[in-house]
Amino acid sequence: MKKNLKPGTLLAPVPVVMVTCGDEERSNIITIAWAGTVNSDPPTVAVAVRYGRYSYPIIKEKGEFTVNLVDRNMVEATDVCGVLSGRNADKFERAHLTKRPGVAVKAPYISESPAALECKVVRQIDLGSHAVFFGEVVNVLADEQYIGANGSLLLPDGLLVAYVNGRYVATGETLGTYAYTAKKKA
Repeated sequence: MKKNLKPGTLLAPVPVVMVTCGDEERSNIITIAWAGTVNSDPPTVAVAVRYGRYSYPIIKEKGEFTVNLVDRNMVEATDVCGVLSGRNADKFERAHLTKRPGVAVKAPYISESPAALECKVVRQIDLGSHAVFFGEVVNVLADEQYIGANGSLLLPDGLLVAYVNGRYVATGETLGTYAYTAKKKA
């Protein structure tokens, strides 16, 4: 039998990503577990940023950001960037991450990330504690080893990290693929 719980943000698992913002002069990394795909054409993602975070005014002013996917090797750096403020530390340096200049945006990307989605803000919605930035994906950068013959991104099982109730967890095995149930009936 199910019991009622206090309303809350209990959706899990969710991807944990490192969002980079700024430019060559002033940049930052913010660890976010409130991110997701919201549209396919044009490709658009959303990230929720608390108003008091150091990254909030940077994204608002610059109008762009980069979503860096997090793999198993980046968990410690992800946590470091989640607990430090960019007001007090250079997170790239403290987390031992390599900052690379953006290609289609001025926001940098993280070299160690298996893939980075460069985004331009197309809309902002202000909510109670957070602003949601909707970013049109204008470029994707991916490690060559994860690019398939047809140019698609192929990330292996267990590579990416998700966030579940305060824990970083590895993604697991493939249990099916899109429309596999329809293929079974054919």
